[in-house]
Amino acid sequence: MSKLVIVESPAKAKTIGKYLGSGYVVKASMGHLRDLPKKKMSVDIEHDFKPEYVPIEGKDKIIKEIRSEIRKSDFVYLATDPDREGEAISWHIKELFKLKDKDSKRVTFNEITKPAVKYGIEHPRDIDIDLVNAQQARRILDRIVGYELSPFLWRKVKRGLSAGRVQSVATRLVVDRENEIRAFVPEEYWTIEALLQTEDGGRFTARYYGDASGKVELKNEEQTQAIVDAVSGKPFTVGDIKRGKKKRTPAPPFITSTLQQEASRKLNMTPRRTMSIAQELYEGIELGEYGLTGLITYMRTDSLRLSDEATAAAAGFIRGRYGEEYYPGKPRVFKTKGNAQDAHEAIRPSDVKLLPDEIRQYLTPDQYKLYRLIWSRFVACQMADALLDTVSADIVCEGQVFRASGHTVAFPGFTAVYEEGTDDEKKGEAGKPLPRFAEGDMLTVQKLDPAQHFTQPPARYTEASLIRAMEERGIGRPSTYAPTISTILDRDYVTKENRALRPTPLGEGVTGLLVDEFKSVADYEFTANMEEQLDEVEAGKLDYIQLLHKFYDGFESALKQAEVDLEGKRIKIQDEVTDVICDKCGRNMVIKSGRFGKFLACPGFPECTNTKPITEDTGAACPMCGAKVVKKKSARGYVYYSCDTYPTCQFMTWDKPLKTKCPQCDSSLFRHTDRDSKEVTDVCLREGCGYKELVKEGVSPEEAEKNRQRREARAAKAAERAAAKAAAEAAGEAEEKPKKVTKKATANKSAAKKQVPWMTKTTNRFKKLKDEDVQALTKTQQGQYAKALAKYEAEKAAEKAAKAKKPARKSAKEKEAADE
Repeated sequence: MSKLVIVESPAKAKTIGKYLGSGYVVKASMGHLRDLPKKKMSVDIEHDFKPEYVPIEGKDKIIKEIRSEIRKSDFVYLATDPDREGEAISWHIKELFKLKDKDSKRVTFNEITKPAVKYGIEHPRDIDIDLVNAQQARRILDRIVGYELSPFLWRKVKRGLSAGRVQSVATRLVVDRENEIRAFVPEEYWTIEALLQTEDGGRFTARYYGDASGKVELKNEEQTQAIVDAVSGKPFTVGDIKRGKKKRTPAPPFITSTLQQEASRKLNMTPRRTMSIAQELYEGIELGEYGLTGLITYMRTDSLRLSDEATAAAAGFIRGRYGEEYYPGKPRVFKTKGNAQDAHEAIRPSDVKLLPDEIRQYLTPDQYKLYRLIWSRFVACQMADALLDTVSADIVCEGQVFRASGHTVAFPGFTAVYEEGTDDEKKGEAGKPLPRFAEGDMLTVQKLDPAQHFTQPPARYTEASLIRAMEERGIGRPSTYAPTISTILDRDYVTKENRALRPTPLGEGVTGLLVDEFKSVADYEFTANMEEQLDEVEAGKLDYIQLLHKFYDGFESALKQAEVDLEGKRIKIQDEVTDVICDKCGRNMVIKSGRFGKFLACPGFPECTNTKPITEDTGAACPMCGAKVVKKKSARGYVYYSCDTYPTCQFMTWDKPLKTKCPQCDSSLFRHTDRDSKEVTDVCLREGCGYKELVKEGVSPEEAEKNRQRREARAAKAAERAAAKAAAEAAGEAEEKPKKVTKKATANKSAAKKQVPWMTKTTNRFKKLKDEDVQALTKTQQGQYAKALAKYEAEKAAEKAAKAKKPARKSAKEKEAADE
């Protein structure tokens, strides 16, 4: 009999199966096979929070296949991911299939390479129940908060809201930053920059520093102008010159949070996208002669530890490729933070000799970019320091001191491979080298430039800086950063403008309520302490039932008190008012959210039902009619551009509009990227013009043809899958139809049709609702009500016109037109 290995994903199963050979069968569970059911809380609070786990809906086929393989096998290896979630998946599989200890063991792989897989299989262990309990505790905590707090928000704010432990604190971080920005009072300050020239023609800029007594802050124009007047037309002399050397050390290898931050800064990837691609690199990519190969180590980690084998391989590679002077002489060791779990290595390439450019042809563009980032960071972290020659000079005129500083690179060291990004663009600017001069040299002033400035408020969080803030406060863990940010964006608590995160009115309203009433949900310190307690459960130092009791006692009392405090009250979330005027009634339109995203609506609803899509002016002119070209989003979320007068003007394009004009016809240009060749061109779309300018060359015609064939093959496969799915659904409907008819025949008449609030129970006629009743409806119901109201008013108007004119009986087509 064969041995069965159970992993999470088919890609991982394929890679591991290749390494283990014919004596093993590798099956994928596709994640969890059982969980708490969605339709009820399924946690027995009165009996020590006992959870009720059930097989996940839709996993019947996978469960059946795995059960069949278990019967054929003489031993089962549970090889899910090496973290809390992976441990819990293995435990659930063992419990679901009632596997005995003698017939099953847990194995883990820090990387999906042949040696690592062989080592893991040779060193099986029992399931770590402490890891499982830590995951169970988190799952039960989140279920309690979600199922008991969300209905409270429905009653006091609006239906459809949800609250979570970590997501509420993440939203609060964004809300608090927005409040800081609003409360910020800018202060005026001035600078003076002098453009100076040496005797041999070298130019550089010096900034005003102060006088002989020290640094002077310029607060106003009068103070600044007095200094400009004092030095204008006077000689500038080089004073003290300080020269020195500065070392720059490389950043440590990536952990989950820093990988997400750097990918956001350098690759403009969301945390969710980053982790998805990293998962693909970890599970294995087909690399031609190398076969299926896992390219990186496990990507959910908070440890900076590197194995001796990895650092030795890096040392050999650096010496061979860059030279002995680029290696510091011994491996660099980085200290992991005190609250880190340290269960795995840092994120690194599984084989440093697999150069990104050499395997690029086997990777997607995003896989290549992320692998190159991980590979470069790892290699750089084991390289020698960069050495800089620094110089700082005081330039003196009439007792006033201007200061210039710069540096030159004496030895690039690790910067030959990689430099860490930064959220602050000013900090990321490199110092410019200064021209040669000596103390006492006379300088010529080319220009004096006084400038007024105002202090700036703290910047809004980006996804990268929010992850860093969560990590610094101890909120969440490596596996939770990406899903937390995705959740608060998806639930419209936070919105993303360019790259900045801004709270919505809904997010601010809900956060205010949680901060006032629920310390156990929205408090930074409480949430961080809870993470530490979960770590203690994982380490076997704390019983998870005790943790749950401690949390629930405080949470339950807070919930009861909040019900008392807000009895008879309902918190109204103010809509965001825009400067767009309603065409029908003249009110300022507000931003609403619907099934397909945000849109503009008239606040006079239901009297005025006018709505508009939210558009963004691109600054370009329509090549067909000359009106504005605006940015829009499709129902699926894809960005496209169309004429502002659509549907009067039918112009639409996927090409990005530019503010530059066509040199031939003065129409706006559009940037076009060819899907196959990747050639980028600026084109004029005005009929008959044909202007085209190359911006970036694409791949060779042969490669472009291959890309076209691959794209068409993918499209054909997708069409086949869609057709097969439609056929299966049609067959399923045909089989189920008799059952549905029978069910309808026996069903209670009152339950046969769901009653909606705007239809009378007895006559089933439309009735108008009050404003407060409309606001209490769900988003979907509000949309349905608006359509029903519009139809009702159209019918009434048609009836009134008919009575006034007493026309002949309307035809069927006329009735349809009146209905529409």
